[in-house]
Amino acid sequence: MISELYHYPVKGCAGIRVPAGVLGAAGLEHDRRFLVVDPAGTYRSQRRDPLLATIQPAVGDGLTLSAPAAGTIHVPIDTAAPRRPVTLFGDPYTGIDQGDEVADWLTAVLGKPSRLVLAPPEHQRVTDGITPGTSGYADSCAVHLLSEASLRELNDRITARGGRPVPMSRFRPNIVVDGWAAHEEDHALRLTAGKAELGYAKPAIRCVITMVDQLTGAKAGPEPLRTLATYRRKDGGVAFGAKYAVVRPGRLAVGDTITAADRVTA
Repeated sequence: MISELYHYPVKGCAGIRVPAGVLGAAGLEHDRRFLVVDPAGTYRSQRRDPLLATIQPAVGDGLTLSAPAAGTIHVPIDTAAPRRPVTLFGDPYTGIDQGDEVADWLTAVLGKPSRLVLAPPEHQRVTDGITPGTSGYADSCAVHLLSEASLRELNDRITARGGRPVPMSRFRPNIVVDGWAAHEEDHALRLTAGKAELGYAKPAIRCVITMVDQLTGAKAGPEPLRTLATYRRKDGGVAFGAKYAVVRPGRLAVGDTITAADRVTA
């Protein structure tokens, strides 16, 4: 069953745990709609700017951002401002700039000139993998899914090596599943929950963001990458969790039964 659901309104910033959400073609509602960029329009992420993790978004009547050292700012969402070019993983897109006030606030938090952009309604991004799809400003596919059993196995291996277990937040999943065997998410070609359907795209190849403490923004390695490298090597990196595309939109809720059909043979 689904045990946890998260969306991340601003790419790289803290996630929001929700009891339910609408799963659209580009993922859970509000997920990665906003992007922090440098003055040239290149995206910022925790890979180089781990303090993004300390920014807590909230979505309601606009967007609210909070950070320990900077207080809170309310951002009325502007959908009419001119588009500006942005770059995500070297690919060109556009974003709607959200103004100077939030830009100054982000610059103060990150210590680097930064601006906030919104994915425009005409945003079109095709994602790759076994099942193609679309997404907002996510790293790749619309949905990242991870099982509790996979994390338990990893933490058992970490503690056996004398390390400290890592929390689920290090991996920034959208959907967490309980009741599966470890790494069952690697093998489910199709998933259904309620009226929604997901199609397996590819494994989630992990990076240095998993070594960032999601509460403080401090780098806290070498785990989990050190232990993952001992048993989860794939495609030139280490894999943990899986990426899925949305085949059929629908509403998801914690407690929903999630059913796997077919299997990935790769």
